[in-house]
Amino acid sequence: MDYTLCGDYYLPNLLPAQEEEYKIEIYGQRYFRYIKEHDKILFINLLTTGKLNEHIVEIDKCAQEMKAMLIRQMAEQEGVNETLKERNQLEWVERMNNIRNRVEEIFKYQRGDF
Repeated sequence: MDYTLCGDYYLPNLLPAQEEEYKIEIYGQRYFRYIKEHDKILFINLLTTGKLNEHIVEIDKCAQEMKAMLIRQMAEQEGVNETLKERNQLEWVERMNNIRNRVEEIFKYQRGDF
């Protein structure tokens, strides 16, 4: 812990260090809500050590990467590629939206929607 000299006394610096701003998406928000309601010990530990935001951002980034990877794999497996996009854009959009929706459902029910 850091201290600042004020007159004759050292006072603790209670403000957390400035962190890089990152917009937390839906998965980070769901996870935050989940640990706040169901894992209070983890929540309090992360909060008091100043690592809550860092932890939430890490979970959110991992979820976004996993979602993108699943979409790529499913699109490749189902033959939704650039050739289809050039040949028939409307069908490509429909199939990509279908894949995205299925991936969203996987994430939604994988952990009980946090």
